[in-house]
Amino acid sequence: MPFRTRTAVSGAILATAAVLLCPAAAVARPAAAPAPPGWSAAPAPGDGAEPSAQDRPHFYLEGAPGTVMNDRLSLSNPTGRAVTVRLRSSLPGSWLTLASKEVKVPPRTRASVPFTVTVPRGAAPGDHSGALIATGGKGGGAGGRDAVPVHLRVTGPTLSALTVEDVSVSGRGGTAVIRYTLVNRGNTVLAPRLAVRADGLFGPVLRRAARTLPVGLRPGQGVDLTEEWPDPPALDRVDVRLTVTAGGGAHGAATATYTAAPWGAVTGTVLLLAAGAGGLAVVRRRRRAQAVNGAPGADTARTAADEARPCEGGRPDAADQLASTGSGARS
Repeated sequence: MPFRTRTAVSGAILATAAVLLCPAAAVARPAAAPAPPGWSAAPAPGDGAEPSAQDRPHFYLEGAPGTVMNDRLSLSNPTGRAVTVRLRSSLPGSWLTLASKEVKVPPRTRASVPFTVTVPRGAAPGDHSGALIATGGKGGGAGGRDAVPVHLRVTGPTLSALTVEDVSVSGRGGTAVIRYTLVNRGNTVLAPRLAVRADGLFGPVLRRAARTLPVGLRPGQGVDLTEEWPDPPALDRVDVRLTVTAGGGAHGAATATYTAAPWGAVTGTVLLLAAGAGGLAVVRRRRRAQAVNGAPGADTARTAADEARPCEGGRPDAADQLASTGSGARS
């Protein structure tokens, strides 16, 4: 019996120790290491800089027409396998030329890809934007896509100009929609500001102060936009005027006419006009018929007048008889 008691006590002690030690072991076990980040593309650091591609968030190049500029793109691959990356540019025309359009980056390595930007001699001064686009996945490498912005400024006289075109207003339920097009006619990137006003037959019906639109217009770019107008007038003729401004003195304006009328009023007016026109036509037809055929009783009056008038060669009236008697007496 004592032996059994000691055995039971020993088992209980071991079980308690196991319960207490298991959480500690779980806490002491190291967590799994996070997966390394994938490959990335960024502007290469300048000469003598630390090997970090985060010094420049984007490329910025500036030069006059005819200038040739050089820079480098950095491709970083911290993963454990090689990555094949294809490169292309979204700048206009053939301004940017890459030393290689496909690069294989070994594991845990950084590759530097030179490129050249040549500003055409006839390029208009101003801002030009694009990107260097890197796409992975070919040849069994890691997939993904990265884009590095490229901002290019061509030096020289700048022109800020824009126009507002194709303005129209249409109703949609209890809301009107103003549609218009903005076009950048200059050679600089514009951040337009829009002001709206509308005047009806009885005074102003809409006033909106100038506000910055959530668009950036590149030189030569046009964009179609809309402006919501809740609760427009139900019965009015309104002139809507859009005024757009931007930095550098850019200014544009345009006007459109909006006529609002409820369908009930329009239908009633049309019916009244149609009824009036029909009644007027009936009256005119009756008058025309009377003019052609004569008024009622006209033939009877004409006959009585003819009977009262002496017929030619008939019996002379009293005046003729007196005249004739007098003549005979004188003779």
